[in-house]
Amino acid sequence: MIYFTSDMHLGHEAIIHMCNRPFKNVEEMNKVLIRNFNSMVHKNDTVYLLGDVTHHVSLDEANELISKLKGHKILIRGNHDKKYDESLFEGIYDFLELKGYCSTSISLMHYPMLEWPKSRHGSIHLHGHQHNRFEYNIQMKEQGIKRYDVGMDGNDYFPVSLNRILEFMEVEK
Repeated sequence: MIYFTSDMHLGHEAIIHMCNRPFKNVEEMNKVLIRNFNSMVHKNDTVYLLGDVTHHVSLDEANELISKLKGHKILIRGNHDKKYDESLFEGIYDFLELKGYCSTSISLMHYPMLEWPKSRHGSIHLHGHQHNRFEYNIQMKEQGIKRYDVGMDGNDYFPVSLNRILEFMEVEK
């Protein structure tokens, strides 16, 4: 299975208030986000982390938190990511284009783009950064824009499967 997520902000106390997250404190947030992640992603699954995995923690603590996440992790760097231990990831990129998973290509970047490779030919763009609610994804679809925010804040604090995204976008697998 293939999953996507973004903007976990593990270790970032202020994000709870900034994004109105339903957690008492950073310890509870870290615990719930890691539990939710691991309840979906299994050790042989691939998960694309579209940036801002941690924030406001030491590099050692960041690596420890990331090591608790299951699956084959691929990082698309965000604006708050550190120089994490590279052995925790299958790859680290600023931008990545996926082909062969479905009938179109999928562009991955932390930031939302106005245009991406083949955007005028049905390709999909997955991003994070904005901490949108799910209504954003609905608005994009209604406007005919194949852009989807995979961030935790808009996806009930869980990763999103490729199948769910393709069904939402009405794209052939």
